[in-house]
Amino acid sequence: MASRQPGKAKKLDVTASSRELYGAELRYKREQAGLTLEEMGAMLFVSKSHVSNLEVGQRRIQLDMAKELDRILNTDGFFVRNLEAGRSSPHREDFADVAELETFAVTIRQWEPLLVPGLLQTEAYALAVILAYDPVLAESLVRQRLQARLCRAVIFDSPTKPLYWAVVHEAAIRTWVGNAAVMAEQLRHIAGMVRRRRIVFQVLPFRSGALSAMNGGLRLMTFKDDTPLAYLSSVDTGVLIDNPATVKRHMLSYDFLGAAALPPEASLTLIEAAAEEYEHASQGRPDGGDLA
Repeated sequence: MASRQPGKAKKLDVTASSRELYGAELRYKREQAGLTLEEMGAMLFVSKSHVSNLEVGQRRIQLDMAKELDRILNTDGFFVRNLEAGRSSPHREDFADVAELETFAVTIRQWEPLLVPGLLQTEAYALAVILAYDPVLAESLVRQRLQARLCRAVIFDSPTKPLYWAVVHEAAIRTWVGNAAVMAEQLRHIAGMVRRRRIVFQVLPFRSGALSAMNGGLRLMTFKDDTPLAYLSSVDTGVLIDNPATVKRHMLSYDFLGAAALPPEASLTLIEAAAEEYEHASQGRPDGGDLA
């Protein structure tokens, strides 16, 4: 290996997060060892961009990788000891990797049986969901969770990537979350994204009956330089799956859901009709159309 002089260490901003500090140490140790991003990636069996994202704090590190870094860079257990700092996230532990991976996904296909997907939620809808889940949550934590959820929608800033396709049960459209005004705004938001051709959205109608994957949420993600992943979610828990055979089986389940759902145009008609119904329900109601 050719000898290299380590680059000048970048001075951290005083507001740097623990993950940024952790990543900066990785960059420093890599350069000190005379390794390029490509060489480091090859040793870890990941891409150059993956290592770069670790170094700037945009990716969470896994325990196995931390162990390998300590071995390769001879860092006396630094990366394992400080793994918590490298994995810090505003999201709960079982979902944090998923929220991060959304920003790198080429395609995201999502199924939700009861709620509008988090990536599509308006502020009012998201707030109602958070408060329903934990009605005695401290205000500071409510705002923290709300901000963390809304920030995920930054992936839609690109006009084309990722390709996002959601299949949502009609129950999510018909169930009042918050009040009628909240629901009207939420459905208009989805319809607007559909009309701008930014997302594909299908509604699985009540008449479709029982189908696979109806007992929980499913998210499928594909990437440019990585294997596809599946994330299964239920109340307060979730599991990220990378086994190719299992991911393939969940992809088939999603295909069945899409085939049984209303076509996109019919789904849009249903969404806009429901939004109009909610708007009528909220008119003249000072409470916005609350059910109580």
